[in-house]
Order: sequence, then C-alpha cells, then structure tokens
Amino acid sequence: MLLVTLLIAVVLRGSQGHESHEQITERLLNRCVDSVNHKPAPGVEEFLKNQCEPWRNRSCCSHLVQDKLHELQLYNFDFEHCSQKLSPRCKKHFVQDLCFYECSPNVGPWIVSVKMKIRKERFYQVPLCQSDCDSWFEACQDDLTCIRNWIREFDWKSGKNYCPATSTGCKKFRNIWEKASDFCEEVWDHSWKVVPDSENCMRLWFNGNLGNPNDHVAKLKVLEMINSAHSTKTYFTTAAILTTLLTIF
Repeated sequence: MLLVTLLIAVVLRGSQGHESHEQITERLLNRCVDSVNHKPAPGVEEFLKNQCEPWRNRSCCSHLVQDKLHELQLYNFDFEHCSQKLSPRCKKHFVQDLCFYECSPNVGPWIVSVKMKIRKERFYQVPLCQSDCDSWFEACQDDLTCIRNWIREFDWKSGKNYCPATSTGCKKFRNIWEKASDFCEEVWDHSWKVVPDSENCMRLWFNGNLGNPNDHVAKLKVLEMINSAHSTKTYFTTAAILTTLLTIF
C-alpha cells in the first residue's frame, strides 16, 4: 500500500531561521538521495568510468559503487529473474539508469521520503526525455520479465527477488508493457515521468566534458517551485519544498 501525504507548511516571509531562496536553491541543486550507497553530498570522483563517467566532476556515487553497478550486483537484485541473461543492449541501458540513480546530483527537487531498509529517500516522477525512454525500451523489448512494477511486485526470499506465484509467467518486455512510457514509468515504481523532448527533461547519458545538461533542468524546477510559493504568498522552507512524503508498507 502506498500512502501519499502532502505536507503543507505556510510560513510568514521574513521569519527568523528560514533559508533564503538562494540557500534553498543551492541545497536542492546539490543533494544526494539518503541511501546505503549514496555519498552524503556530491563531489568529484575522478575514477568514475564507462557509463558513470559523465558524473565524475560532480557525483553522488563513489567509484567503488560504480564497479558493482556495472556488473548489476547492487542490492542483490536479480535482473535475470527469468533465467535468461539480459541482452547486452538491454543491460547497457539498465546500467545507465543505475548510474543516474546512484550518481546524479540533480534530483533534489524530486526527492521524497520512504521507509525501506536500503534507503530513507528516493526520487519520484523525475521528467525523463521521451527519446531516452524509447531507446531504453527498444533495446530491452525482447528481454524477459514476469511483472510490471519491479519495486512492489516481486517475492523476496533469502534476500533475493523471484517472480511471484500470481504472475502469468515470463514474457518479453513488449508483451508486459504496451509502450515505452509504460515501461519507463512503471518498472521502478514511477521514479520516472516520461515527457516530450521539447519539455525540460533529464538525460540518462551526456558528455560530461561538455557539462551536465541536467543541472539546468533541476534549476528550472526549483525556480518553478519558488515562483509557485510566491504566487500563493507563502514562503517555503527547504523541508516544505520537499512536499511529498511516501510511506511504503
């Protein structure tokens, strides 16, 4: 069961002890998820390589985490739960997704609280560019799985995920999810929200030498949140801006 509670905090402007807009922006744009594998704050990781390399100048993951990540060995999660190896193309995209999850410092505006053993926070409905989602689904469409929501629907035994008895058996991804956006949004329990490329959206891959395009997307989101607070004549503290609390039973 998922209980979504909206926290509403209306504070008079100018009250002592509240952060300025600049401080709020800085905090939300430099925040890592509170999880067993994330660093407390983003920083330089010069030894990041391969698919995590774009984040080496400012990363929430360490090089030790990325080594396990590239082999899909984090959290004891079995990506090959249908007794068939992921295709190389599909594996590449899941590794890229995990690099974003572990390394990105750009998800502050979308972080919510959760009750899980491996993490106290997650990101929720981060805007993902449609073309990135389409490429991911196209690469994995002939791989196998048995359920739609990989966070909630697996049976866990001895610390490992198994297809539940209620599933209809292993099928190709394209027979589990009708379209790419269904897959990207549902597989990780709505961590992503797929939007057109014409909108402000996150990229799973970029050339780190040219900068991180997701910095701009996150900054625009924070400004949108602050402007929304102004429009209702309220002033939000950092805790109030992080408005959605998810409790997982």
